[in-house]
Amino acid sequence: MSKTRRGFVKALIGGGLLGWVGTVLFPVFSFLTPPEVPEANVNAVKAGLASEFPNDTAQIVKFGRTPVLLIRTDTGLFRAFSATCTHLDCIVQYRADLKHIWCACHNGHYDLQGRTLSGPPPRPLPLFAVDVVNDEIIVSKPEQVG
Repeated sequence: MSKTRRGFVKALIGGGLLGWVGTVLFPVFSFLTPPEVPEANVNAVKAGLASEFPNDTAQIVKFGRTPVLLIRTDTGLFRAFSATCTHLDCIVQYRADLKHIWCACHNGHYDLQGRTLSGPPPRPLPLFAVDVVNDEIIVSKPEQVG
């Protein structure tokens, strides 16, 4: 009879210990694996007023979770590209002195069409569409052809 009691007490203590470990570890694992948050489906964003955007300058615009480099060339033409380098996802910048886009991480260079000029970037920068409507700059995803 004492063996049965001893087994019962061991099972009771073991079960309680297992339950305690579960109550401690569950919140830790829940914290380390946050729930997936769906990304908002952004098709276009307003980037400011064209009259307040000087020629030969650039700025980073948030396009959902994607940074976009909006450039106004020295001729007044607007161009927009993904602001993440195609090499290692560093943020690129417009260099007015060089008249092209530059990635400081590994000295990658892109022209104002998004094509790779030199350095390690393997692909051109993805292009975004830019429209000016009533002096408002609107950056949007390019229309898919095909």
